[in-house]
Amino acid sequence: MVPKMGEHVKKVIVFDGKARIGEVMGGLTNIQFRPEDFSSPIAMQMAFSRIYEGVIKALEEGPKKRYVAEVKMTDSLGNQVVIGVDLGESPPPFSKSEVKARVTVELFEEEGED
Repeated sequence: MVPKMGEHVKKVIVFDGKARIGEVMGGLTNIQFRPEDFSSPIAMQMAFSRIYEGVIKALEEGPKKRYVAEVKMTDSLGNQVVIGVDLGESPPPFSKSEVKARVTVELFEEEGED
């Protein structure tokens, strides 16, 4: 089906998965290794320096607890996908630490894009 002029086309895909609810210290969420940190010994040293600075900054600012969900799902090609969702500073209204998750992906074109 070819869209008519001015018609918006979109495709919506829904994935079901599982989420694990947990707590993290707010200032520590940016302290993480990235794939490129393992590309060379120099990159690893730079990563350790970045992480060390992040830890020191988090300790200076004091603890801030945040709730997060680690959402795991399988994509259309069979790959395991993991995303993090910030749930805020208040405890989420779930009675269990493991819940079901539904991820919606919406594909569309914006007007004026080439």
